[in-house]
Amino acid sequence: MLDNEKGLEIKSNILQRLIELAQKTSEKLGKSITLMEVCGTHTTVIAKSGIKNLLTNYLELRSGPGCPVCVTDQSDIDRIIELARMPNTIIASFGDMVRVPGTYSSLELERARGAHVKIFYSPHEAVTFAGKYSDMKIIFLGVGFETTAPAIALSIAEAEQQRIKNYSVLSVHKLVPPVMKALLNDSELHIDGFILPGHVCTITGRKAFDFIASKYNIPAVIAGFEPADILQAIYLLLQQMVDKRAETINGYTRLVHEDGNIKAKEIIGKYFEPIDAYWRGFGLILESGLKLKAIYSGYDADERFPMKVPESSPPEGCSCGEVLRGKLTPGECPLFASICTPSEPVGPCMVSTEGACAAYYNYSD
Repeated sequence: MLDNEKGLEIKSNILQRLIELAQKTSEKLGKSITLMEVCGTHTTVIAKSGIKNLLTNYLELRSGPGCPVCVTDQSDIDRIIELARMPNTIIASFGDMVRVPGTYSSLELERARGAHVKIFYSPHEAVTFAGKYSDMKIIFLGVGFETTAPAIALSIAEAEQQRIKNYSVLSVHKLVPPVMKALLNDSELHIDGFILPGHVCTITGRKAFDFIASKYNIPAVIAGFEPADILQAIYLLLQQMVDKRAETINGYTRLVHEDGNIKAKEIIGKYFEPIDAYWRGFGLILESGLKLKAIYSGYDADERFPMKVPESSPPEGCSCGEVLRGKLTPGECPLFASICTPSEPVGPCMVSTEGACAAYYNYSD
């Protein structure tokens, strides 16, 4: 037998075992099973690989608040747009933020009207750019979870070392454990198990999510980003349900450790402190955001450029908030694939490459 034929046979056997376990678990529990992935990359892989359709008869996979662009609150988007309107200002951003609609505009529209919006692939590039254009205010948008915060912190260290005074950061970083608690405390949401984000857990470590099993008695598995990683996570979740136990299991041991990346956490702790933060779809979640410490206020765009932001409101008819909370699937939004498409997005879940609506639109039947 050829190697590729062997590979296909092995995959077929694994999938068959998983389907049988899903059926067994569903029958034992007497109900359909609902799992939630809390990572935009997982959402995309699940949609693209067909995993979702494979197990649809026995379990449902729902997307959670795993896309950092998507969970950025509407008021923060509107604040970013106001900053872009300041004279002699360049908004430095990752690409996904540019097309996210605010209440009255977007960075894309503001750029068309003459605002300076520049896409960078790393904060380091933005610091270098700021050093070359000292007559401009460079504001980097600190969007992301625990994974991107260390690079933002190091960019401030770099700007400080090089005495670059025209660089600042607008931090709208979010922390994943607090939003997990918000999900688990929602009495209307019934999730049987969680697939946890491998990238975030490389920073936080496995133990940061122990509370999911120990306090709420719900199984959770940290997963990598290949289809096989996600299938393994689903298998481990189902096996826990069959055994009537709940643990937070590390299924991504090649990169995730018990206590995470100690150095990265120290860097975050040196430059940032937790604050209460607003999330799209959730509202205010205590100590779920990161703000630059007072000693670094000279690099804090919030402190340097205070401004009044017009009253914000989410896009009319958009269900992105409900999708992020696992209350709806993208297809249940009345705007999905009709008024709201990747070419003309209404909400951020259709804008971001990690957004659930974009993944469903691009890869679902």
